[in-house]
Amino acid sequence: MKITLIHGQNHKGSTYYIARMTAEKIGGNIDEFFLPRDFNDGCSGCLACLHKGREHCPRSQKVGKIFGAMLLSDVIIMSSPTYVMEMTSHLKGFLEHIYTAWIAHRPEEAMFSKTAVVISTAAGMGMTGVTKSMAKQMFYLGIPKVYRLPFRVMASDWGGVNNKIKAKIESKTNKAARKIISRNGCAKPGIKTRFIFSMMRSFQKNNDYAPLDKEYWTNKNWLGKERPWKHIK
Repeated sequence: MKITLIHGQNHKGSTYYIARMTAEKIGGNIDEFFLPRDFNDGCSGCLACLHKGREHCPRSQKVGKIFGAMLLSDVIIMSSPTYVMEMTSHLKGFLEHIYTAWIAHRPEEAMFSKTAVVISTAAGMGMTGVTKSMAKQMFYLGIPKVYRLPFRVMASDWGGVNNKIKAKIESKTNKAARKIISRNGCAKPGIKTRFIFSMMRSFQKNNDYAPLDKEYWTNKNWLGKERPWKHIK
């Protein structure tokens, strides 16, 4: 199994340890990225990705390295500590750079068969909202199955997390890993994904705002009878 592990921070705190632990429990080859070490830019809003293609983004090389790994993986694990009730700015900045791979624009067929895990920790509160936000990003990329793992760790570093909380984390990550291993290759888009795709298909038929999007859908025959998940086994 191939795993892409994206950390929304450079430091190795509680969120890092839980994300790494989860990846190792699933097992396989792990491509690991740290933000901002491997990507540290916010979107400038130039719209080159929308009107010319993602390869025309001024930061396409760095974006492409991480996004390319995501496309080749079976499982995507994305983690972020909770900063001011949200994901880190560096993770948000990366996600801003791949929005044209959303269902609404030019989604990648490979995404419609993947599994994702989103992880966040907080000393007190906010981690549930962060995992919800990250899961939304995964959904709109077309990923059909997303596991959300928020944890209140009541500490500022992994060493300070008490044993009772660590046992709970161990149990939940074990459960998620077992499910992912047993269902590997079985993820398929559900009703909500198909409904959103249908809505976007209707929009693309009359899309005069982003002609590159419409051309993409036309070439894929998604305006006809083809669907990005049609050939998933």
